[in-house]
Amino acid sequence: MSVGALGVALAHPAQAGDPKFEYKSVEEVKKVEWKVSAQAGLVLNTGNANTLAFSASGFASRNDGKNKLTLDVGGTYARATLVSATDANMDGSISADEISRNESTTAELWNVRLRYDRFLSLNNSLYVSALAGGNRPAGKNVTAGGQVGYARQLYKSDVHLLSAELGIDYSYENLVADTPDLHIASLRAFLGYGITLSKDTLIAVDVEVLCNLNPLDNVGAGRKASSFEDTRVNGRASLTTRLYKALNFRLAFTARFDNVPSPLGKIGGLPFAPGFQPVAEKLDTITDASLVVNFL
Repeated sequence: MSVGALGVALAHPAQAGDPKFEYKSVEEVKKVEWKVSAQAGLVLNTGNANTLAFSASGFASRNDGKNKLTLDVGGTYARATLVSATDANMDGSISADEISRNESTTAELWNVRLRYDRFLSLNNSLYVSALAGGNRPAGKNVTAGGQVGYARQLYKSDVHLLSAELGIDYSYENLVADTPDLHIASLRAFLGYGITLSKDTLIAVDVEVLCNLNPLDNVGAGRKASSFEDTRVNGRASLTTRLYKALNFRLAFTARFDNVPSPLGKIGGLPFAPGFQPVAEKLDTITDASLVVNFL
């Protein structure tokens, strides 16, 4: 899956929660505009429940009306200590030496996206972006790549904004499992829609589809994927509202579907039985509620 590809439509709102659309035409931008915002969250439990969860993201952009540069970064990490019991002596009960505590990483993902847009006219632009990230629970140590294509604003009013993009995506994937690296060239299509409920509240929905053009001889676990079989779909819906001046609240839901998911690495440090190789789930979802601070 191409990491960081969500929310890159011409009409996308600021990733970290500025409650208005980022798109402005050549005629609308009178001077260079900068935007910077960030958000972070931490949950730490000790004692009977031992968990650590941390997430953070940041957004920055520069727009002079003809050229726009955007940087998005984000990451999530979660670790938990789980209590388990094994009836090792098979006596039908659990004794003190049969209880163990095991630490497990439940989330470990990060992404970086740098994108450049060149506005050609009021409704048309070209874009190029560089992407990098990782998601070990989904079987991917590192993913990297780039995108290039054409973007068009389809409709704009005071309330509604609809945009679309069409281009090519290249993805490199270094997998957790001991399998060859993947190189995937894909056709990319994107559709984004936003509705401004008020000057302080925005709802945005977008979907991105990546269809592999090249067949993949080895996607792990002895599997192959023909052209257009390794289809990936990324979707997101978000609501952003201003609470006070530079402070915003954002509620977002993200879904990522991979028709040919990556094989998993070792579980508990032990190898899998000969001929057995589990793979990741096809669908990942993230629900995120956060406070966002805009610095510029």
